[in-house]
Amino acid sequence: MTDGYAVRAEALEKRYGEKRALDGFDLAVREGTVHGLLGPNGAGKTTAVRILSTLIRLDGGRATVAGLDVARQSREVRARIGLTGQYAAVDEVLTGRQNLEMFGRLFHLGGRRAKVRAVELLEQFDLTDAADKGVGKYSGGMRRRLDLAASMILAPAVLFLDEPTTGLDPRSRGEVWDSVRALVADGTTVLLTTQYLEEADKLASHITVIDQGRAIADDTPDGLKNLVGGDRIEVVVAERTDIPRAAKVIARVSDGEPETEEGELRVHAPVIDRVSALTEVARTLQDEGVQVEDIGLRRPSLDDVFLRLTGHRTEKHDKNDTNEKYEKHDKNEKHDKGARA
Repeated sequence: MTDGYAVRAEALEKRYGEKRALDGFDLAVREGTVHGLLGPNGAGKTTAVRILSTLIRLDGGRATVAGLDVARQSREVRARIGLTGQYAAVDEVLTGRQNLEMFGRLFHLGGRRAKVRAVELLEQFDLTDAADKGVGKYSGGMRRRLDLAASMILAPAVLFLDEPTTGLDPRSRGEVWDSVRALVADGTTVLLTTQYLEEADKLASHITVIDQGRAIADDTPDGLKNLVGGDRIEVVVAERTDIPRAAKVIARVSDGEPETEEGELRVHAPVIDRVSALTEVARTLQDEGVQVEDIGLRRPSLDDVFLRLTGHRTEKHDKNDTNEKYEKHDKNEKHDKGARA
């Protein structure tokens, strides 16, 4: 029984010596959704994914995936999940078809069923035309889609995507997004870790923010943005000496103290009546002879949320995540290697 949740974690703990990678981490992922797991470097994202996918043991708390206990029913959990890491785990010498057939055989489908499943997945991920080309000739987006296809050999109930579009160009990233949406439409639940905030905004219906091993916020993307506030007026001036004048003008219409970013010659503040505020600020700055490079209104972004919740903006790549820093400790843990990395 899942009670409508494909993944649940309650007070998860993971320790590496004196360091707590997870310190009472909670998570609840609804079935049939994309759930984003976001956090700064070293926050514990990858550690959480590895525990939930049974690759490492938890030290405290409890977690279930597809209604199964990850500590007591690890083998059963592996039969219900897929895992795609930060880099494509496909063989570039083989063709796309041969890769999928190989993974099918590794999952004990048998030769005939592995061939059939490879054809199904090549079609599902729009790789049929490239099926018999060597993967070394694939684009980054095609490799990633093939990697996702390999994770779907057994049509898992839950798919863990650990920064699936790291290093991809915008077009390839969009191709992967389309594939993820198609998987969810077919009933798969996706837990997504990413450092691309746009990715979480576009794909995830719910987001958990993790920092220092704990969940510090959990809401929809819009709900998280509302933590920062509503619309903001933003002005970029031409001269640094005009920043105080612009701030004074904005203060007259703002719903809070204006903030300045001197390096970017930018002043911004929250406003309630967005149209009248923009009109008044533009007119007043012009009347006072302040030269403006840009002026406009914008909604808070997830980056603003990160800045508010964690005290700094996210990095584009999470190369120093807690799990990587302590990876040498994981090698000493005894666990079965049934899940794809």
